[in-house]
Amino acid sequence: MKAAQTILVTGANRGIGLEIARQYALEGWKVLACCRDPENANELAGIAAQSKGAAGIHRVDVTDAKRIKELARELSRETIDILFNNAGTRGPEEQGFGHVDEDGWLETIKVNTMAPLKMAEAFVNHVSRSRRGVIASMSSIMGSIALNSTGGYYAYRTSKAALNIIVKGLAADLRGKNIISVCFHPGWVKTRMGGAFAMISAEESVAGIRRVLSGLTGEDSGKFFSYEGEEIPW
Repeated sequence: MKAAQTILVTGANRGIGLEIARQYALEGWKVLACCRDPENANELAGIAAQSKGAAGIHRVDVTDAKRIKELARELSRETIDILFNNAGTRGPEEQGFGHVDEDGWLETIKVNTMAPLKMAEAFVNHVSRSRRGVIASMSSIMGSIALNSTGGYYAYRTSKAALNIIVKGLAADLRGKNIISVCFHPGWVKTRMGGAFAMISAEESVAGIRRVLSGLTGEDSGKFFSYEGEEIPW
């Protein structure tokens, strides 16, 4: 019998992360679902209960490097096929030209940029043991320098553009470990972050991302994809 594959996903208590956990659990994967406050992650707890033990919830604040290392030790026996750095923040209310909240900007960088790198460093050996070996990170089209024609959102844009260069760096640094590093634009998704005017559902976004992930090869490492599989310019 073929062993179940394993995905670790951060920010799994709501929105896109919750849907990632749900869809992979339904497909029979082992899901290591991470969030800051498991006691209040009721929907995620429901997914874990329905999975009959295949999905488990783990406490981690991705801005806490010490806790990330502890979690990696706790999961030291796990082989992780996909590490999905999904946790993210839109950033402070004030981030237009001349009005950027500096403290909020730094917090945005911690969550959206620094955390994915620290997760990759902590779990690199877990991922390298897998035949699939993917580190995926949730970026945004707003992090594309080539496509930025409207300005604004300086905290969010810079955090995602910086994440993109980390994804490229991981592709180079981890090539010898046969790890594929990619990032995704999930679309404008109807979540708390995406807002009421968003265009697509979390279900549609995640289904598309899963299709792309299932077809990745080593040649795709270091690329930036839309949820529909189109390559996005940096």
